[in-house]
Amino acid sequence: MKTWLNRSLLAGFSITLTGLSSVAVAENHFKAEDIFSLEHASHVQVSPNGEHIVYVRNSNDIMRDNSSRSLWMIDTQSGEQYPLYADDANYGQPVWSPSGDRLAFVSNQSGHNQIHVHWVERDRSARVSSVQAAPGGLSWSPDGSKLAFSMSVQAPRSDFASSVYRPSAPAGAEWAERPQIFERAQYQRDGSGLMDSSYQHIFVVPSDGGTARQLTSGDYNHGGQLAWTPEGDAIIFAANLSDNFEFESRQNELHSISLDGELSQITDEPGTKRQPVFSPDGSQLAYIYGTADNVPYANSKLRVMDWSSQQSSELLSDFDRSVGNPHWLGNDTLVIDYEDRGKTKIARVTMRSRILDIVDDVSGLPSGRPYNNGMFSMNAQGDIAYTRGHATRSGDIGLIAEGADAEYLTDLNGDVLGQRELGEVHEFTYTSGTDGEEIHAWYITPPGFDESQQYPLIIEIHGGPHLNYGPHFSAELQRYAAAGYVVVYNNYRGSTSYGEDFAMLLDNKYASEDDFGDHMSAVDAMVDKGFVDERNLFIAGGSAGGIATAYAIGLTDRFNAAAATNPVINWVSKVLTADSYIGQIQNQFPGMPWDEHEHYWQRSPLSLVGNVSTPTMLFTGVDDRRTPISDTEQYYQALQLRGVDVAMVRVPGASHGVSARPSNMIAKVEHALAWFEMYKVNDEE
Repeated sequence: MKTWLNRSLLAGFSITLTGLSSVAVAENHFKAEDIFSLEHASHVQVSPNGEHIVYVRNSNDIMRDNSSRSLWMIDTQSGEQYPLYADDANYGQPVWSPSGDRLAFVSNQSGHNQIHVHWVERDRSARVSSVQAAPGGLSWSPDGSKLAFSMSVQAPRSDFASSVYRPSAPAGAEWAERPQIFERAQYQRDGSGLMDSSYQHIFVVPSDGGTARQLTSGDYNHGGQLAWTPEGDAIIFAANLSDNFEFESRQNELHSISLDGELSQITDEPGTKRQPVFSPDGSQLAYIYGTADNVPYANSKLRVMDWSSQQSSELLSDFDRSVGNPHWLGNDTLVIDYEDRGKTKIARVTMRSRILDIVDDVSGLPSGRPYNNGMFSMNAQGDIAYTRGHATRSGDIGLIAEGADAEYLTDLNGDVLGQRELGEVHEFTYTSGTDGEEIHAWYITPPGFDESQQYPLIIEIHGGPHLNYGPHFSAELQRYAAAGYVVVYNNYRGSTSYGEDFAMLLDNKYASEDDFGDHMSAVDAMVDKGFVDERNLFIAGGSAGGIATAYAIGLTDRFNAAAATNPVINWVSKVLTADSYIGQIQNQFPGMPWDEHEHYWQRSPLSLVGNVSTPTMLFTGVDDRRTPISDTEQYYQALQLRGVDVAMVRVPGASHGVSARPSNMIAKVEHALAWFEMYKVNDEE
């Protein structure tokens, strides 16, 4: 047992429960309401000649409590930017034509998501599709005459569903809704709910408008990133065409579908393939490969296929990071991105597996917490447009013109963040008490920080667990800092961006005392700095972080209070009710829950609930299908039965991304702050 277990830091203190009043924040500090004013760029696309960048500008709408998505253009020479449309429609997926004279995108201008094309010189647009479901994965043919895309197609009703007798209701009668029948293994998806039976298929439509024609067929999903062959007579895509595909989460192949509907399989090996892209001369096809092994994490690899022989070789075989998003720069160099120590980098890769970093500040896609994320696009001449940011700047567009240094082209949040004194983000490493492993972490000090003073501490734990935090802007953590807390966050064992071995340290140990030790050592390291009030320690996290929070309070009572968002409490019930059950059982557990019940139980926070004395707030979306609210309910009722202070906050209409809507992000943080204030020890106590 570790030294942190069952160590009370509250002995001798009388904790007075205060009211649920909001925490006072200075006028120039980051406020809850500021979240509605934040914006970010996404789907950033640089034109073939580098003269323009188009992007989706995401703005929070305080009246609709959601984001609006408008399409904006930037002149890279003058820096001028302007919206392409002045309406209330939403826009997404912009893609330049090969010649750069047109721009395809998806919009609901007509009330439903359809493909539109904008003629840049003429400043005219037209809807070119009339389809019944939302199109995705837009890809121009080499000559610009066609657009390929993927779309969901309803499956015919099964024999069973068709044979069920239901008498006709009398005129004016109000009968119950018809019962729903589910026969597919994958019948639900977080964010979508229960799904009708359908399959993803590939279509083509003339780029000047016409009827979309379906190319693929069968009861399988076809799609992902689409790549036209150099001749423009076929489309490359990834799919698992096995009858057992729903149970094979780590298997697919690259296929080719001709415009005449002729299907050919290109690869034939275990594992996943994605993001195919042809070299400019059409002689090579690059793609990303993932292992077929049933493991919780493995690095994604870069492969290049000789198109004539269709034999593949692997680049960067010894590179201990996951790579993605390959773009060709000429015929002998690729540009990719990869995650390293909490940052996303863009790098060049030669055919001799030499890698050279270009930038390391890819950032800025939306998240209330400091997740490492971002994207980039590149044209044939090497101009790179990407989402750029850092710990106190978020959501902007960066440009690396060929031969020039990176520059910011936008300042989308300067009007908000420029008026606020934000918490300062500090980087450090420490040694885990579990086994001496080095752990990388950051902490945020409150505005006006004075190291001679004592501050309450929140440790905030990321989800995944195979994700990573980094020096990125975080609205939620800045709110904690604005309320006077020091906030520490770490990339504990299992986090990505530190290599395969580090990520695999949680193999069959998520959750366990191993990652618990990483978190407790982070708290110890912060206390040792001298400015943390050891009487006021708090713990919070979401998803995997919510699990870690619930697990931790079953092993120690050192925290005044806990806030667990979207936690898994009972792994047996979780994997048999969540949308992720197949892949999770296959890759994160040694067997089925009925065969390995003891293993599932030991990893469940519910197994430790008899030890819990920490006041706990649970915050979960009612429509969460990744960590279903039934798990939250189990923990809430168990703590009630034990007489532990507990509050369950249920968020109507929210899925696993419980803070996706601005008001819900505010609610998540403000509920936690109110809960923590109730159990904070004051100097006079």
